[in-house]
Amino acid sequence: MPRVSKSPASRRRRKRYLKQAKGYVGGRHRLYRTARESVERGLQYAYRDRRRKKRDFRRLWIIRINAAARRHGMSYSQFINALNARGVELNRKVLADLAVRDDEAFAELVETARGESK
Repeated sequence: MPRVSKSPASRRRRKRYLKQAKGYVGGRHRLYRTARESVERGLQYAYRDRRRKKRDFRRLWIIRINAAARRHGMSYSQFINALNARGVELNRKVLADLAVRDDEAFAELVETARGESK
């Protein structure tokens, strides 16, 4: 049976890690072992934070909606509950964007939530 050289596969594997470590500082992009550790840790953080990002944005939207609702004399929970009762189907992302960019439209939503009309 002929002797098998594993070097092409191992070289390809090492090159793949070193390529992923491009931009890292010092030995992290030069030395295989530290590059591999850094890349694997980075991939773990990326996996975790793709899920965390959704939570973080929802928290931010709620904070923004709460601040805008309180400017108009309502708490966040009262505002959301009233909107749901009136059948307004806007998600928190849109509500937060209105709260930040268009205060007049948000004021109209608060009036709708209260059940008032112009």
